[in-house]
Amino acid sequence: MLSLVIADDHPLFRSALSSALRAEIKDVDIVEANDLDSTLRCLEQVKDLDLLLLDLNMPGSGELYGLIRIRRDYPDVPVAIISGSEDSALVAKVIEAGALGFIPKTSEPAVYVAAINEILLGDIWLPESLKRDVDNQPAADLTMQKRVAELTPQQYKVLCYLHEGLLNKQIAYELSISEATVKAHITAIFRKLDINNRTQAVLVASELKLQMSSNE
Repeated sequence: MLSLVIADDHPLFRSALSSALRAEIKDVDIVEANDLDSTLRCLEQVKDLDLLLLDLNMPGSGELYGLIRIRRDYPDVPVAIISGSEDSALVAKVIEAGALGFIPKTSEPAVYVAAINEILLGDIWLPESLKRDVDNQPAADLTMQKRVAELTPQQYKVLCYLHEGLLNKQIAYELSISEATVKAHITAIFRKLDINNRTQAVLVASELKLQMSSNE
């Protein structure tokens, strides 16, 4: 039986895609996730997963953070990106980050099936309309994305709160920790990201489109 996880924060899209794939593929088991945290739980619980269909911009994630985190923690899980964007520079980045495919959300069910089959054979799948532009993109620099993926979950939350403009006292209240612990997390964030101040931290979070988990 084919085992899939669909990770997307739009329930109507998840439901529609799940139904379409069940209609197109015999003997398929589909588990759904709505943010990065629930996706990570699925990856921990679902054994012998064949493919993760991952939306880039879910709560708890960001443009590439979720993908890089998953590739780091679950390197044996094949990942294909499903996205509403068809920007060739973004597609090149996700392939550089380890995705095995990029499927536009507007694709017909038969296209999803063809993409899944090709990826399961070990190939990289891209829409024909994007292949040439993606091939012509310069190599992506994912240094900062990989640094952010090294943050602990608590440090990631602190970084998101810095991006929202919260003071240390407010962050401490939100996370139910002491201000001293917040300061320690911020120091660790600066060290891991190789930055020097809060302004740079905010810029990193903004540029990478980092988001807090939906249950925060």
